Amino acid sequence: MPKGLGFKPLGRMLVERKLITPEQWQDCLEQYKFSGKSMAKILVAAGLLSQEELLQAVANQARLPIVDLAKIKIERPAVHQVPASIAQVYNIMPIKLEGNTLTVAISDPLNLEFLDDLRFTLGCNIQAVVATEEQIQDEINKYFALGKESLHELVGQLHKKPLTAAMKQGDKQRQLSPEELQELAYQAPVVKLLNLIILEGVKDKASDIHFEPFGEEFKIRYRIDGQCVEAASPPKDLNLALASRIKVMANLDVTETRLPQDGRILTNIGGKQVDLRVSTLPTVFGESIVMRILDKSVVSLSLDQAGLAQRDKDSLRALIHRPNGIVLVTGPTGSGKTTTLYSCLQEINKIDLNIITAEDPVEYDLGGIIQINIKPKIDLTFAKCLRHILRQDPDVIMVGEIRDKETAGIAIQSALTGHLVFSTLHTNDAPGAITRLLDMEIAPFLITSTISAVLAQRLVRTICPECKAPYQPQEQELSQLGLSGTEAKTKRFYHGKGCPNCKNTGYKGRTGVFEFFVLDDQIRALILEKKSVQALKAAAVKSGMRSLRLDGLDKIYQGITTIEEVVNQTQWFV
Repeated sequence: MPKGLGFKPLGRMLVERKLITPEQWQDCLEQYKFSGKSMAKILVAAGLLSQEELLQAVANQARLPIVDLAKIKIERPAVHQVPASIAQVYNIMPIKLEGNTLTVAISDPLNLEFLDDLRFTLGCNIQAVVATEEQIQDEINKYFALGKESLHELVGQLHKKPLTAAMKQGDKQRQLSPEELQELAYQAPVVKLLNLIILEGVKDKASDIHFEPFGEEFKIRYRIDGQCVEAASPPKDLNLALASRIKVMANLDVTETRLPQDGRILTNIGGKQVDLRVSTLPTVFGESIVMRILDKSVVSLSLDQAGLAQRDKDSLRALIHRPNGIVLVTGPTGSGKTTTLYSCLQEINKIDLNIITAEDPVEYDLGGIIQINIKPKIDLTFAKCLRHILRQDPDVIMVGEIRDKETAGIAIQSALTGHLVFSTLHTNDAPGAITRLLDMEIAPFLITSTISAVLAQRLVRTICPECKAPYQPQEQELSQLGLSGTEAKTKRFYHGKGCPNCKNTGYKGRTGVFEFFVLDDQIRALILEKKSVQALKAAAVKSGMRSLRLDGLDKIYQGITTIEEVVNQTQWFV
């Protein structure tokens, strides 16, 4: 939820003025929770209000004037007062500068807390007026396009320009006071640098930003499409300053550098709501910080967009609409298991079902679903949470991960008593999930009575559409796939040549490769006999299951991904 006056007053105000009905507001609120779109865009897209009507209503609510940027003169001194990264991150347009007061146009007058940040960062008073988001974006593109700062340019300037004593870590023999750390967090170069780091990370659709201190250097890396890419190396002295800034934004203890901390930053970047999860870790050379970027606007919580083959997708849909049973998703960390589970929940998320999840942590807020954060530090474990969830009369339960016998046992009992259960396991392939449950001392008859299916998955990078081109793979590449030259002649292969759109990697985005293991009567009989995982897999393949490698091959032939990606992700599961 945005800060400031919040959405509750906005909804009440629109309803009281009879601009929308309470039911329409609730529908929009639900869409807001899982779409990542701004409430303004949702209301306008639904045809409930015109953009002018909505802008007038919220401007009146905040008691701010409305301006038409197309009809007023933008003063150059005002533009020069604001760095491009600040304008883009906060989605503001400077209009005029009078003395020490800067007038800026904003598009969300119900979220005004960021104006305090602007006062600190720019060192002047801020006067806000309201304009449409489209007009602000147009003016930002017009006035800041040529002068857009890049992260490398800004870091280069910081290397050349000597840092002030306050910017440095101070006397190495002396620990900085809380006041000094707070002052450090609000230094203009620090705010500007961190804004630009986050902005570029969101634009490049990075999943994580790493701030890594080493002996003689300080590195910033983005994880893009599963690969870590070095972004910049700011001066080593900025490590403490950036760490303090991040902690202030995430409401963490700026003075605590000896223990790990976890926090959260909810912010609007370029008009989009972005959720940043922050994790700090003390190291020999300072604090290592990772920011996970959860941007709903680039994540599709839809089974249609996951990459499942049509037959597997139809089978999965049939299973998740059953009243009971367990559906497991397996794979290593970062393979998209949670996104797949969210997509399943979103598919069945109806008013007549009570859906409750226990997660570690909750990654995306799903409208209409009760979500619980697991907190092992206070003994709120998956098992304990699951026991209490069953007293809440749920229809559907999602357990973030089955880690032990106790959690597995409660999940199985839940399915036996008429609940539909979703969860994850860390196994290499789908049939391996059965072996894992047997290792947890779950009785075979309980497994066969409750497990409906296991979906194993990996993520592969997809070929950049801008530089995609056919090519003839070498014999060595074909041999890695187990293909002969004769077989390859009947197929077409593609790769990305590299272009600015994909930062010369040849890849843009990711999709899943899957192995869908459905328990039929024959497989259940094998489980009761405690047959090996190889025997289970052979029976499943005979019944029509495609392995991870075969699903990857199909995506190669469709021109979705490359031989290299499929080999890297499925080399152990031919």
